[in-house]
Amino acid sequence: MVEIGYALSSEEHTASALLANARAAEEAGFGFAFISDHYHPWSDRQGQSPFVWSVIGAIAATTTRLRLGTGVTCPTTRIHPAIIAQAAATSASLMPGRFILGVGTGENLNEHILGDRWPEVEVRQRMLEEAVAVIRQLWEGGYQSFEGEFYTVENARLYSLPDQPPPIYVAAAGEHAGELAAQIGDGLITTSPDRGLIELMEASERPARPKVGQVTICWASDEAAARRTAHEWWPTAAITGEASQELPLPRHFDQLAQMVTEDQVAQSVVCGPDPERHLEKIRAFADAGFTHVYVHQVGPDQAGFMQFYANEVLPRLS
Repeated sequence: MVEIGYALSSEEHTASALLANARAAEEAGFGFAFISDHYHPWSDRQGQSPFVWSVIGAIAATTTRLRLGTGVTCPTTRIHPAIIAQAAATSASLMPGRFILGVGTGENLNEHILGDRWPEVEVRQRMLEEAVAVIRQLWEGGYQSFEGEFYTVENARLYSLPDQPPPIYVAAAGEHAGELAAQIGDGLITTSPDRGLIELMEASERPARPKVGQVTICWASDEAAARRTAHEWWPTAAITGEASQELPLPRHFDQLAQMVTEDQVAQSVVCGPDPERHLEKIRAFADAGFTHVYVHQVGPDQAGFMQFYANEVLPRLS
């Protein structure tokens, strides 16, 4: 059976709340967590977006077992990959054997802020491939220089390196991104139980790598309350297509969300207190060949969710 983790939603929670949630997840029996890396939330209602690397440092200092990854960071535009290499190396040093660098091609929502052009997806994938090469080269130690299509590094040396470099998991949705993840990733991250992505990983030279899926749910004491909360806090779950990659501002997502109904959100987000529905969603990933699933609880009530999963869901997956 898959290992179950927890999603730390930076868009919905303050830095101090994320820290408390990480500690609670460890105590509840979650083995790992992934934390989102955003400059903006998806919507103004969500209302938060702390600097992820500061939060990671705090989590490292106050947990002992929880494995933690970025879910995911974009090392291509807003932050140069040489800086991500340093940030991830420090995080891995603070959490020996517990840190994962999750990377992806990002969203315009976060990456446009310095006035950089937002390129088409094929270019973004080439940028990500080169960024990962930069990061891994710097992790080799010593002075490093790199001259690529997108990035230049000149006589840079990371002095603070972990004993072992952290694994790099690559986010993917679709065949081309899946091929890139299979080529350069130490693991896969995605949001749907896509058997095709698993087949790409298994057909590669390293088939046994971790395959991680994300599930979005909303637990509440009754289904009606959960549906209302999911619609209020995460209407973007019902926004399909390329909008999540292309729209630049939270208000644009808020404008689209005005056309989203509660029923549409509930089609994507498991709502309510029935453990079978949660287990069914998780098992869909397991049946597709995923090794790990991490669960995103929408809304403020993280404590109730933790108790529900600790009592009703996690024991049935052990």
